[in-house]
Amino acid sequence: MQRIVFYLVYALLWLISILPFPIFYFISDCIFVLIYYIIGYRKKTVRSNIQLTLPHLSKKEQLQVERKFYKYMCDMFMEMIKTLTISESEIKKRFSFTNIDLFHEYENKNKSIILFYAHYASWEWSVTLGFYTKFKGYGIYKKLKNPYFDKLVRDIRSKFGATLIDTKDTKKSITDNQKNGFLGVYGFISDQTPTRQKAKYWDTFMGHEVPIHTGGESLARSLDMNVLYMKVSKVKRGYYEATFIPITDNINAEPEFEVSKKFIREVEKQIYEAPEYYFWTHKRWKHKKAQ
Repeated sequence: MQRIVFYLVYALLWLISILPFPIFYFISDCIFVLIYYIIGYRKKTVRSNIQLTLPHLSKKEQLQVERKFYKYMCDMFMEMIKTLTISESEIKKRFSFTNIDLFHEYENKNKSIILFYAHYASWEWSVTLGFYTKFKGYGIYKKLKNPYFDKLVRDIRSKFGATLIDTKDTKKSITDNQKNGFLGVYGFISDQTPTRQKAKYWDTFMGHEVPIHTGGESLARSLDMNVLYMKVSKVKRGYYEATFIPITDNINAEPEFEVSKKFIREVEKQIYEAPEYYFWTHKRWKHKKAQ
């Protein structure tokens, strides 16, 4: 039964993905009305997060951020579907890099790279990085329980050459690559919250002390890897650009947790610049310490 449902859904998504962009975004607008005004998907969580972290904004401004976020969220998921059939030339036009030379400089240091980025703007289309690099690209992701839809996600995210690694296999896979002399760039979206039990480091994020993921930094230290942050910005509807920001090219000279701190500061700055493009549906602050 799961297989039948999968093929029906896949066929529908494929048909949506081949639509011209004007029609494609009209559908996204319709989904926005359904999700925001009728279903109210996670609206309580979104509103709570925005009120908690952006208290300097008026109630009217907070609601504007909220509505813009839902509109962006619908576009982002639709654009993920578009990846099924979008051409290389089209996606290159819509997702560009402002300073790819900096990335090449890091490649020339002959160390594998951990690339941090956030659930912000179009992280899905960041797979286009593979067109411009000599290092093999890997994305760290959490495997879905449904094997058919897990395959769909893997197919979409690996369409342009990236390889996905399940979070449970991250350390072994990267360590094996290092032992075999394979240099790679490993994408970590590390802005979600770890559990309290696994929290090794706490820092202030958007005005509240919360646990911070440190797995990427830990791997970089143990395997002597360089670290970059990829800041993705929305230019206009359907168009994005990414800028690489150095975190460290000498991690053993950095104090413990300094890399994780630098990463979360970059995410924070980006959210303050344009908060509507952050993924507010996550319960990022559920483990915050009482003030």
